[in-house]
Amino acid sequence: MTDVAQTATPASGVHTTSEARRRLARRYGAERRFKAYGIVAVLIATGFLLLMLGTILRTGIPAFSAHYATLPVMLDTAEIDPDGTNDPAVIGRYNFDTVIRDSLRAEFPGVESRADRRLLNGIVTGAAGIRLRNDVVDDLSLIGQTFDRRILMSDTADNYLKGMVTRERVIETTGIATPTGTSGEIEIFADSNAFDDVLVTIKDALRDQAVLRRNEADGRQLSLDRLQDDLRVARERLATATDENRQLIEEQIVDIEENVEVVTSQRESFIRTAELLEERADALNEQEPADTNVPSFLVRINGGFVRVTSADNATIAGTVMLPLESAEPAQSGAWDILVLERPESNRQISDQEIVWLKALEDQGLVSRTISEPFFTAGASREAELAGIWGAVVGSFWTMIVTLILSFPIGVAAAIYLEEFAPKNALTQFIEVNINNLAAVPSIVYGLLGLSVFLNVFGLPRSAPVVGGMVIALMTLPTIIIASRAAIRAVPPSIREAALGMGASRMQATFHHVLPLAMPGILTGTIIGMAAALGETAPLLMIGMVAFIVDIPSGPLSAATVIPVQIYMWADFPEQAFTAKTSAAILVLLGFLITMNAMAIILRKR
Repeated sequence: MTDVAQTATPASGVHTTSEARRRLARRYGAERRFKAYGIVAVLIATGFLLLMLGTILRTGIPAFSAHYATLPVMLDTAEIDPDGTNDPAVIGRYNFDTVIRDSLRAEFPGVESRADRRLLNGIVTGAAGIRLRNDVVDDLSLIGQTFDRRILMSDTADNYLKGMVTRERVIETTGIATPTGTSGEIEIFADSNAFDDVLVTIKDALRDQAVLRRNEADGRQLSLDRLQDDLRVARERLATATDENRQLIEEQIVDIEENVEVVTSQRESFIRTAELLEERADALNEQEPADTNVPSFLVRINGGFVRVTSADNATIAGTVMLPLESAEPAQSGAWDILVLERPESNRQISDQEIVWLKALEDQGLVSRTISEPFFTAGASREAELAGIWGAVVGSFWTMIVTLILSFPIGVAAAIYLEEFAPKNALTQFIEVNINNLAAVPSIVYGLLGLSVFLNVFGLPRSAPVVGGMVIALMTLPTIIIASRAAIRAVPPSIREAALGMGASRMQATFHHVLPLAMPGILTGTIIGMAAALGETAPLLMIGMVAFIVDIPSGPLSAATVIPVQIYMWADFPEQAFTAKTSAAILVLLGFLITMNAMAIILRKR
């Protein structure tokens, strides 16, 4: 033994040769690259997630707040309740919109024309009178009093005040400016080239418009080239056409020639317009008009606003938007120019409305607070009045119905299949179909609910009870699969120990196995419910896309849910609804995060 051990040749090291070291280096290099690829993939996925969440947050955060105007309102007893009956029915018939309109006009007494009065009324919500009426009917002691009233701004005014309509900048001026009047059409003279920036901005805007017209002319040229090719091909076909096809081809040629004339005329028009704009932009020392297609310039001087209609280096002509307090010369630093980068023709709010809002802000009458309608109201066509609460309550009732139906049925099915069902072809067939049902598209369940629950059973359309039943059918396979996995994870020794102590099969299951499996069962249930909360397609099929204004009072009331509300708001063209769509997504994400956090807590406990 000793001799053999001494004469045995020691095995050469498998990692000592140069080839082995190269293989080892390649293997380590591959591992490092794989790790780097994984890190890059995680970073890319995280980047996309942060981009999505950042976009939703940036768009949706403004919808959680709203602007209010605080105005003094006077409730005249002689008008509201002339007979002194204090009857809510009589008081409710009074048009409280006139009270709101009178309060606005008291702030801007110079507004006299009917069009301007209508424009002024539009800076606050159209439901301001209704909201005031409801408060007065609830508290009759307000009649005969004058008090400050917070009035919700309209969606266009609110968007502007949030900076979502146009970029603004202020041109700080030097020199003395002298207006020629306090109202109407006036001129303002400056003792220096104070309006150079105005003139430069107008000319830059003209050049930009000329470029756009040139691009449109180029687009028409491309269309013209295609039409010429079509015309050439049609004429070639006409030369070899039979008598049967000749008339049809000749009609096609006439149509193409007419289109050629129209497109040629459009192209020439765009070119002429571009040339005129370029001439205006290049002209020197001339008064340049400032129309609605260039940025708006509002001169703040002597407590008023003047909209610039034309300008040169030292003089502007304009229209008084807010009457000036005097026509005295304004010293350097006591006046400036507000530039609205987006032209008036490209935004929903006019320069006149912006001036009124600026005046209210300067007086400290505008405040921004939490948007009460968003958190307390239901659906509305008016963006400033639309809220998420109706959809939240509808989702609550839908989820309650879903939980009541799917949880006991799903858990009972899982217990039976895992603990009591015989292992034969029938149970295998059921298990396969449960797994298949978990992969069925959700809209199929919506069609099932439409045909069975609505058409056969006649249940109410748009009701949470029907939505809950449809979602329960969709969630059941997920709950059954998750519950079976949780029951299967319980060690067999638990069952054997219970049975060995004389417990029955049912006692061993319900007293020992089920309590240990319950955290896993609840986790699967909550995750399934969270996934169901985001479903839209099946609920659309059963009518939960209806426009529901009232807050649902129970599972049989007409309602909608948060995903459907998001879907409906996303289809509205108003900019304010875009913000509310993102805000509703944030609310939905909050629900989902809360439900998943509950699942994590239950799993840990």
